[in-house]
Amino acid sequence: MTLEFDIDKIKFGPDSLVPAIAQDETTSEVLMLAYMNAEALGLTINTRRAHYYSRSRQKLWCKGETSGNFLNVRSIRYDCDADTILLQVTPEGPACHTGTVSCFFNSIELEGEKEPVGPGILGKLYKILEGRKTGNSDDSYVASLYSKGLEKILEKVTEEAGELEEAALEKNDHETVHELVDLWFHTLVLTAHKGIGIESIFAEFDRRFGTSGIEEKRSRPAK
Repeated sequence: MTLEFDIDKIKFGPDSLVPAIAQDETTSEVLMLAYMNAEALGLTINTRRAHYYSRSRQKLWCKGETSGNFLNVRSIRYDCDADTILLQVTPEGPACHTGTVSCFFNSIELEGEKEPVGPGILGKLYKILEGRKTGNSDDSYVASLYSKGLEKILEKVTEEAGELEEAALEKNDHETVHELVDLWFHTLVLTAHKGIGIESIFAEFDRRFGTSGIEEKRSRPAK
């Protein structure tokens, strides 16, 4: 199926190329940066797989064509100047040719600063939980929960919810956060066990609390 998009909206540089960033849609981690010409962008739009133009080889290429580590494109955005592309993708394997998840694994340490931790940690955790489905129950707590089945997992969710309530009522903020994370962890184990992708969870949050959802709530008449 050919999708309609006026590629002339994109401001390609003097070399007829535009930088294109690939970001994991689940974890929000930046995976790689490469360059596209108009043909590569068109192929990306219509195949839903990331295509680029190699400046060194002077040819088009599809990410994963030799390694099998394709980038399946979920959305395409471009910036306010229309001179940079952002792909949100579901990667099949590591994005970097070195075998790492992301090409951006080197860092410059800033004195007195720690690397920030954001909501993307939930996506990374979820991928680990999904991987534990094939794990050894003797070596992995999560794999042992999966092996015991849904009833045991629900028992743990109920237990953690009770401990969160107790912490909120009787303990300090640190303990409350600790128990909250325990509850989140076990609810994620539950959804992973049931095969519910974390994308569905994020989509429901967006439906309820995204811009359109907020506007919808505002427009509802008061009861």
